Amino acid sequence: VFACFKLPKTTDEEKAARSAAIQEATKQAALVPLEVARKALDMMSVIADVARLGNRNAVTDACVAMMAARSAVLGALLNVRINLGSLKDRDFVLQLQTEADTIEQTACRREKELLDAVNQDLRV
Repeated sequence: VFACFKLPKTTDEEKAARSAAIQEATKQAALVPLEVARKALDMMSVIADVARLGNRNAVTDACVAMMAARSAVLGALLNVRINLGSLKDRDFVLQLQTEADTIEQTACRREKELLDAVNQDLRV
């Protein structure tokens, strides 16, 4: 019954074009969450300033905001990394992986610095 429905042959050029389109879409799928991670990391500086300069009664709220920002960074970077595994452009992968690693380390350091300082201030 289905023998009369033959799919057209796919040429090598069509296969190459499809593969290139998938690679480009995957690059974009890595770049979007990388931008989210960058923005969340930027927010961490603002949060640290709020904790340092803002109302002392709200310092623990700033800590919670810092933890949420770190989670946003780490979650976005997971999405970056899952897409990097499918890419053939090794230079692009290395560039994004290096930036992702730096962003992750910076986010974790900023969170730790704030939490350590606030916890020290809150000790009785």
